[in-house]
Amino acid sequence: MGMMREDLSRPAEQAADGRARMLLLSHGGGLLSEGVQAQLAVPAAQLGSAVARHFAGAAPHARLVGALPFDRHAPAHLLAPRRVHDADAASAWLHCMAGQAAAPQGWSLQDEPTRAGYAAAVAQAVQRLQAGSGLHKVVLARTLDARSTTPISPWWLARRLAGDPGVLRYVLPLPVEADAAPAWLVGATPELLLSRRGAVIASEPLAGSAARGPDLAASEARAAALRDSAKDLGEHRYVVQAIADLLAPLCRQLRVPATPALHATASMWHLGTRIEGELKDASADGLPLASSAALAALLHPTPAVCGTPRDAAAEAIAALETVPRGFYAGAVGWCDAAGDGAWHVALRCARVQGHTARLFAGAGIVADSSPASEAAETRAKFNAMLHALGIAPALFPHDR
Repeated sequence: MGMMREDLSRPAEQAADGRARMLLLSHGGGLLSEGVQAQLAVPAAQLGSAVARHFAGAAPHARLVGALPFDRHAPAHLLAPRRVHDADAASAWLHCMAGQAAAPQGWSLQDEPTRAGYAAAVAQAVQRLQAGSGLHKVVLARTLDARSTTPISPWWLARRLAGDPGVLRYVLPLPVEADAAPAWLVGATPELLLSRRGAVIASEPLAGSAARGPDLAASEARAAALRDSAKDLGEHRYVVQAIADLLAPLCRQLRVPATPALHATASMWHLGTRIEGELKDASADGLPLASSAALAALLHPTPAVCGTPRDAAAEAIAALETVPRGFYAGAVGWCDAAGDGAWHVALRCARVQGHTARLFAGAGIVADSSPASEAAETRAKFNAMLHALGIAPALFPHDR
């Protein structure tokens, strides 16, 4: 893959340029990028062409690494690194940087909206869905601001997220104002938006969720209920169909399983479907439409994080959510000069800046959704990040 190895055993000398590092790491591989020699900041509709132009005449090992924001009209944040290192180097860097950082202390939490406020927003969404306006599903999110009396290291947090084998961990520097403290998107996502290797592509959307718990029998009962839930199966079907409809014109074959499988993370059960296909044109001439970055931009945001139809759902989100999503529910990943790469949905994440970590959690709302149940689902989805931050559940704001 053209990646390099280096000695990362001297953390004090590496710390100064930590802002120029981007990390993507899973149990199956990963990368660490170093330095920045170029940047792409164009919206989703222009991304495929911009990426193809960027890679024209580039060396085979050239990469772009970064993130797409939730808003398709906002600019992507893709960086061309000076060097890219393999998963072993990425793990070593993370170990070094996390080892320098102390655990944050003195936590205080503030949810926005409150659980009751979120339930009220869900009720408004259900009214829209039942009104026959053509909106079939909308995903609503809420946030939790966790503030520490001591600084929060993004590398420390990323290492704390290592316990779940089915996720991609990521640490990406975010654009900030010139006089602002550095900000990072840090998370561990279970959802593959799009991968490409040669002509072979795959997407594995997750939609429909239930909380896991320490009681094995109760957890398995929730999994069985999820698997049989007409509401969750319908929600999942919207996502799979939307992805298949977008990919089909670009593929000579596309395999879409008829029913989803259960996908487990440390804290949640999800319904997941692995879609696999073969591109009609995987050549250099086809990169404007078929690079991994172009395909990710085509699919994003899926009904799993936005709703359907996409434009109507995005309009409802803008009206009902009180905090801009930024890069939450966007996509994180990489693309190389051949068009290969992998992009994951930016979930289970926090925007880390100074002493504050802003957490996000969302739930898919359909016409028969229960506001109280959807609020409970978002509360459960906060748990992975709260545990990683070392925040006791008792600190979570009381329901109100």
